[in-house]
Amino acid sequence: SSMRIENRIWVAIVVLMFAGIPFIDIDLGTIKYDQARSAQCQVNVLQPTDTGWSQSFSTLNNQSAKVPVWWAFMHALSRAVTGASVAAIPCGTDLRQMRMDINTTRIDDPVLAQGVADFTHDCYGPARAKLFMNRPELDEAQMHDVTWIGSTYFVNTGGYYDTYHSRTPRDTWPYDTDRDAGLAQVSGGGGYPTCQQWWSDNGNGLRARLLGQVDPSVLTRLAGWAGFLSRSEVDDSVIRAIASPRQQKLNQGTVYTDYGGQIDKTLPNIVTRTAGDVGLAVGAIPAFPAMDVVRKALPMVLALLKMALVICIPLVLLMGTYDLKTVVTVSVVQFALFFVDFWFQLARWIDSTILDALYGSGWGWNRPVTNFDPVMGLNNAFGDLLLNFVMGTMFLVLPGFWLAALGWVGIRAGHAIQGMSDGSKGAGQAGGGGAGALTGGKLK
Repeated sequence: SSMRIENRIWVAIVVLMFAGIPFIDIDLGTIKYDQARSAQCQVNVLQPTDTGWSQSFSTLNNQSAKVPVWWAFMHALSRAVTGASVAAIPCGTDLRQMRMDINTTRIDDPVLAQGVADFTHDCYGPARAKLFMNRPELDEAQMHDVTWIGSTYFVNTGGYYDTYHSRTPRDTWPYDTDRDAGLAQVSGGGGYPTCQQWWSDNGNGLRARLLGQVDPSVLTRLAGWAGFLSRSEVDDSVIRAIASPRQQKLNQGTVYTDYGGQIDKTLPNIVTRTAGDVGLAVGAIPAFPAMDVVRKALPMVLALLKMALVICIPLVLLMGTYDLKTVVTVSVVQFALFFVDFWFQLARWIDSTILDALYGSGWGWNRPVTNFDPVMGLNNAFGDLLLNFVMGTMFLVLPGFWLAALGWVGIRAGHAIQGMSDGSKGAGQAGGGGAGALTGGKLK
């Protein structure tokens, strides 16, 4: 009827006026930043004036960007709801990122790496052999402590590192006639430091040099979180992680109740679980770096998807004949894309909270993991490794569930998360491939 056609035309005119014609200038200089929450969470967010963004994107080809009234409102609403939701998440240390930073730390200095090998041969091996011969009474913490080269028991207890010395001259320690009596003098003037000196000397000792391989900001963040440890104990735990060829102490890995095996495990159950442990451990080598790379890539992909949506809006409205339903659908999709950032933040907070629950309480009989280790979850068995895999996938699963939930009310935005997954897949594969290359391709 003519009345229906007239109503349809008026709706199209209203949609065109509010959602199709750009009115409002975009200027990053008008954005006001409230840094109170950032300061509370110890996060520094740079303002546009501190970066090159304001000069780069305020104008494009000497033209100032404008936005229609409706999309300016939707952008403000989406950012406000997302920002309020993210602010409602409690502050916490990003333990996962901290673990990955420590895990990727390598001894880049070949001389230092050879020094660690020599120290293991000249000092740690004889000291550990003497420990087995003397069989002193050790508590649980000391039993764990003596399983690495920087053991405080060996350093501070007489008869161990204060007795043994380097078997080859070291240029860093001059020849001492009292300490090195009976040992050959060399033209370079190098001496034979005791293992205690070799490890503990400030500046020249292996401990200080190994600590220099770690980013100081990582050590500061780890010390701030692990308040139940002294700074020296935190430093030792990090040195142990990067200097030890493998973690010597494993636990049962029973982090939570699962449905695997039987209550009273039979031999086939034990064999199956052991095979699963080995598979997870081998798979973790390429998977964890890949997860870390995907986490870094997702915000970049999300930003580009938002850009693509903005570019598509005019053509989508035109092809939808400026229908009000099209405006509502695109508005919900835009809000959904903005709100995905909340799910990323929630996944990171849950991830760090679980790690904090497992590793943040120090030692004790009632702790899920009895030995503190900064390489969290990489030194434990089935439960912890599986938990790491599950939490890594939550950065894709939670946003995917959110967009799927919109489909329950007729909003089909599922392809947006598919674009995020596809966009970060290549980065994840490259990250995992890097780990495979470091292992010489022996994982195949």
